[in-house]
Amino acid sequence: MGETSEARDELDRLGRSLRNQLVALITDLTPGADLGLLFLDEPSVADRHEPLRHHYAALFRGERPADLTAAETASRAAVLLDAAGWDVTTSEEYEDGRRCSAVVARRDGIRIRVRTGDHTSAVMFGGRTPALAFAPAEPFRRPEPVRTPDTLTPGYVLCYECGGLGRCPGCGGRGWVPSEPHGRSRCRECRTERVCPICRGGGELAASQLSDYQRGYYPEPD
Repeated sequence: MGETSEARDELDRLGRSLRNQLVALITDLTPGADLGLLFLDEPSVADRHEPLRHHYAALFRGERPADLTAAETASRAAVLLDAAGWDVTTSEEYEDGRRCSAVVARRDGIRIRVRTGDHTSAVMFGGRTPALAFAPAEPFRRPEPVRTPDTLTPGYVLCYECGGLGRCPGCGGRGWVPSEPHGRSRCRECRTERVCPICRGGGELAASQLSDYQRGYYPEPD
Protein backbone atom coordinates (compact mmCIF):
# COMPACT_ATOMS: atom_id res chain seq x y z
CA MET A 1 0.00 0.00 0.00
CA GLY A 2 2.87 2.36 0.81
CA GLU A 3 4.47 2.00 -2.64
CA THR A 4 1.10 2.49 -4.31
CA SER A 5 0.37 5.63 -2.30
CA GLU A 6 3.80 7.15 -2.91
CA ALA A 7 3.69 6.48 -6.64
CA ARG A 8 0.18 7.94 -6.93
CA ASP A 9 1.18 11.00 -4.91
CA GLU A 10 4.15 11.58 -7.20
CA LEU A 11 2.04 11.17 -10.32
CA ASP A 12 -0.55 13.57 -8.94
CA ARG A 13 2.21 16.10 -8.25
CA LEU A 14 3.43 15.81 -11.83
CA GLY A 15 -0.14 16.08 -13.07
CA ARG A 16 -0.68 19.33 -11.16
CA SER A 17 2.57 20.70 -12.59
CA LEU A 18 1.42 19.81 -16.10
CA ARG A 19 -2.01 21.34 -15.58
CA ASN A 20 -0.65 24.57 -14.10
CA GLN A 21 1.73 25.11 -16.99
CA LEU A 22 -0.87 24.29 -19.62
CA VAL A 23 -3.35 26.68 -18.01
CA ALA A 24 -0.74 29.45 -18.06
CA LEU A 25 0.07 28.81 -21.73
CA ILE A 26 -3.54 28.54 -22.85
CA THR A 27 -4.57 31.67 -20.98
CA ASP A 28 -1.71 33.71 -22.42
CA LEU A 29 -1.64 32.40 -25.99
CA THR A 30 -5.35 31.81 -26.62
CA PRO A 31 -7.22 34.23 -24.34
CA GLY A 32 -10.88 33.40 -23.82
CA ALA A 33 -10.39 29.66 -24.23
CA ASP A 34 -12.74 27.48 -22.19
CA LEU A 35 -10.45 25.87 -19.61
CA GLY A 36 -13.30 23.59 -18.60
CA LEU A 37 -12.39 21.57 -21.69
CA LEU A 38 -8.92 20.86 -20.32
CA PHE A 39 -9.45 17.34 -18.99
CA LEU A 40 -6.72 16.34 -16.55
CA ASP A 41 -8.77 14.99 -13.65
CA GLU A 42 -7.69 11.36 -13.56
CA PRO A 43 -4.65 9.47 -14.84
CA SER A 44 -5.09 6.98 -17.65
CA VAL A 45 -3.27 3.76 -18.49
CA ALA A 46 -0.24 4.52 -20.64
CA ASP A 47 1.36 1.06 -20.77
CA ARG A 48 -0.50 -2.23 -20.30
CA HIS A 49 2.58 -4.33 -19.68
CA GLU A 50 2.83 -5.64 -16.13
CA PRO A 51 2.78 -3.70 -13.93
CA LEU A 52 0.35 -1.24 -15.47
CA ARG A 53 1.76 2.25 -15.84
CA HIS A 54 -0.40 5.38 -15.62
CA HIS A 55 0.10 8.95 -16.70
CA TYR A 56 -1.73 12.24 -16.99
CA ALA A 57 -2.20 13.42 -20.57
CA ALA A 58 -4.20 16.12 -22.31
CA LEU A 59 -4.85 17.60 -25.73
CA PHE A 60 -6.41 21.05 -25.99
CA ARG A 61 -7.32 23.33 -28.88
CA GLY A 62 -7.36 27.09 -28.55
CA GLU A 63 -7.69 29.98 -31.01
CA ARG A 64 -4.91 32.53 -31.29
CA PRO A 65 -5.72 36.22 -31.68
CA ALA A 66 -6.08 37.37 -35.28
CA ASP A 67 -3.28 39.91 -34.95
CA LEU A 68 -0.65 37.29 -34.06
CA THR A 69 1.14 35.05 -36.53
CA ALA A 70 1.95 31.41 -35.90
CA ALA A 71 5.63 32.24 -35.53
CA GLU A 72 4.89 34.96 -32.99
CA THR A 73 2.67 32.61 -31.02
CA ALA A 74 5.32 29.90 -30.98
CA SER A 75 7.98 32.41 -29.97
CA ARG A 76 5.80 33.61 -27.10
CA ALA A 77 5.24 30.01 -25.98
CA ALA A 78 9.00 29.37 -25.98
CA VAL A 79 9.65 32.51 -23.91
CA LEU A 80 7.00 31.59 -21.34
CA LEU A 81 8.25 28.03 -20.97
CA ASP A 82 11.90 29.04 -20.78
CA ALA A 83 11.10 31.60 -18.08
CA ALA A 84 9.29 28.88 -16.11
CA GLY A 85 12.40 26.67 -16.13
CA TRP A 86 11.57 24.23 -18.90
CA ASP A 87 14.04 22.79 -21.41
CA VAL A 88 12.69 24.23 -24.66
CA THR A 89 13.24 23.36 -28.32
CA THR A 90 11.56 24.93 -31.34
CA SER A 91 11.13 23.59 -34.84
CA GLU A 92 9.21 23.93 -38.09
CA GLU A 93 6.97 21.08 -39.19
CA TYR A 94 4.74 20.44 -42.17
CA GLU A 95 1.13 19.30 -42.24
CA ASP A 96 -0.31 18.51 -45.67
CA GLY A 97 2.48 20.60 -47.13
CA ARG A 98 1.73 23.56 -44.85
CA ARG A 99 4.38 24.90 -42.52
CA CYS A 100 3.71 24.88 -38.78
CA SER A 101 5.66 26.22 -35.84
CA ALA A 102 6.16 23.84 -32.92
CA VAL A 103 7.55 24.21 -29.42
CA VAL A 104 8.44 21.26 -27.20
CA ALA A 105 9.30 21.66 -23.52
CA ARG A 106 10.51 19.06 -21.02
CA ARG A 107 10.93 19.06 -17.26
CA ASP A 108 10.82 16.33 -14.59
CA GLY A 109 9.87 13.82 -17.28
CA ILE A 110 6.86 15.95 -18.34
CA ARG A 111 6.52 16.84 -22.01
CA ILE A 112 4.53 19.79 -23.36
CA ARG A 113 4.00 20.59 -27.04
CA VAL A 114 2.51 23.72 -28.62
CA ARG A 115 1.83 23.74 -32.35
CA THR A 116 0.22 26.23 -34.76
CA GLY A 117 0.42 27.37 -38.36
CA ASP A 118 -0.54 30.44 -40.40
CA HIS A 119 -3.05 28.34 -42.38
CA THR A 120 -5.21 27.99 -39.26
CA SER A 121 -6.10 29.99 -36.18
CA ALA A 122 -5.95 26.86 -34.04
CA VAL A 123 -3.24 26.41 -31.45
CA MET A 124 -2.84 22.83 -30.30
CA PHE A 125 -1.57 22.19 -26.79
CA GLY A 126 -0.50 18.72 -25.74
CA GLY A 127 1.09 17.42 -22.60
CA ARG A 128 1.83 14.24 -20.70
CA THR A 129 3.59 13.18 -17.55
CA PRO A 130 5.92 10.21 -17.33
CA ALA A 131 4.17 6.88 -16.88
CA LEU A 132 4.47 5.44 -13.37
CA ALA A 133 3.59 2.04 -11.94
CA PHE A 134 1.54 2.22 -8.77
CA ALA A 135 2.80 -1.16 -7.53
CA PRO A 136 5.50 -3.66 -8.49
CA ALA A 137 4.65 -6.50 -10.82
CA GLU A 138 3.43 -9.67 -9.13
CA PRO A 139 3.68 -13.13 -10.70
CA PHE A 140 0.32 -14.47 -11.80
CA ARG A 141 -1.02 -17.33 -9.72
CA ARG A 142 -3.78 -19.42 -11.21
CA PRO A 143 -6.75 -19.76 -8.84
CA GLU A 144 -7.57 -22.99 -7.07
CA PRO A 145 -10.13 -25.17 -8.90
CA VAL A 146 -13.72 -24.88 -7.73
CA ARG A 147 -14.20 -28.62 -8.27
CA THR A 148 -11.92 -31.65 -8.00
CA PRO A 149 -12.66 -35.36 -8.49
CA ASP A 150 -13.23 -35.55 -4.74
CA THR A 151 -15.68 -32.62 -4.56
CA LEU A 152 -17.87 -33.34 -7.59
CA THR A 153 -21.62 -33.17 -7.15
CA PRO A 154 -23.13 -36.67 -7.55
CA GLY A 155 -24.09 -37.23 -11.18
CA TYR A 156 -21.63 -34.60 -12.44
CA VAL A 157 -18.26 -34.77 -14.19
CA LEU A 158 -15.40 -32.31 -14.24
CA CYS A 159 -15.80 -29.74 -16.99
CA TYR A 160 -13.81 -30.95 -19.99
CA GLU A 161 -12.80 -27.39 -20.89
CA CYS A 162 -11.38 -26.13 -17.60
CA GLY A 163 -10.87 -29.39 -15.69
CA GLY A 164 -12.72 -28.07 -12.66
CA LEU A 165 -11.03 -24.67 -12.54
CA GLY A 166 -14.27 -22.78 -13.11
CA ARG A 167 -12.28 -19.84 -14.41
CA CYS A 168 -11.47 -19.37 -18.08
CA PRO A 169 -8.58 -21.74 -18.89
CA GLY A 170 -7.27 -19.36 -21.53
CA CYS A 171 -6.60 -16.41 -19.24
CA GLY A 172 -6.86 -18.00 -15.81
CA GLY A 173 -9.72 -15.73 -14.87
CA ARG A 174 -8.03 -12.41 -15.61
CA GLY A 175 -10.10 -11.58 -18.67
CA TRP A 176 -6.98 -10.73 -20.66
CA VAL A 177 -3.80 -12.37 -21.91
CA PRO A 178 -0.29 -10.95 -22.34
CA SER A 179 0.37 -9.74 -25.88
CA GLU A 180 2.50 -7.34 -27.86
CA PRO A 181 2.91 -4.54 -28.60
CA HIS A 182 0.47 -3.16 -26.04
CA GLY A 183 1.13 -5.54 -23.16
CA ARG A 184 -2.24 -7.26 -23.00
CA SER A 185 -5.25 -8.05 -25.11
CA ARG A 186 -8.81 -9.23 -24.53
CA CYS A 187 -9.14 -12.95 -23.91
CA ARG A 188 -10.76 -14.52 -26.95
CA GLU A 189 -12.07 -17.53 -25.03
CA CYS A 190 -14.13 -15.81 -22.34
CA ARG A 191 -14.32 -12.33 -23.92
CA THR A 192 -13.40 -10.73 -20.56
CA GLU A 193 -16.13 -12.62 -18.66
CA ARG A 194 -13.38 -14.49 -16.77
CA VAL A 195 -15.38 -17.67 -16.17
CA CYS A 196 -15.11 -20.88 -18.19
CA PRO A 197 -17.36 -20.50 -21.24
CA ILE A 198 -18.54 -24.13 -20.98
CA CYS A 199 -19.43 -24.63 -17.31
CA ARG A 200 -19.97 -20.91 -16.60
CA GLY A 201 -17.87 -21.07 -13.47
CA GLY A 202 -19.26 -24.27 -11.96
CA GLY A 203 -16.26 -26.44 -12.79
CA GLU A 204 -18.57 -29.39 -13.44
CA LEU A 205 -21.23 -30.56 -15.88
CA ALA A 206 -24.28 -32.77 -15.38
CA ALA A 207 -23.45 -36.10 -17.00
CA SER A 208 -27.06 -36.66 -18.04
CA GLN A 209 -27.13 -33.41 -20.00
CA LEU A 210 -23.97 -33.87 -22.02
CA SER A 211 -24.37 -33.77 -25.79
CA ASP A 212 -22.99 -36.58 -27.93
CA TYR A 213 -20.14 -34.27 -28.88
CA GLN A 214 -19.35 -33.49 -25.24
CA ARG A 215 -19.44 -37.17 -24.28
CA GLY A 216 -16.49 -37.65 -26.63
CA TYR A 217 -14.32 -35.90 -24.07
CA TYR A 218 -15.03 -38.57 -21.47
CA PRO A 219 -13.69 -42.05 -22.19
CA GLU A 220 -15.96 -44.93 -21.40
CA PRO A 221 -14.91 -46.80 -18.23
CA ASP A 222 -13.30 -50.19 -18.81
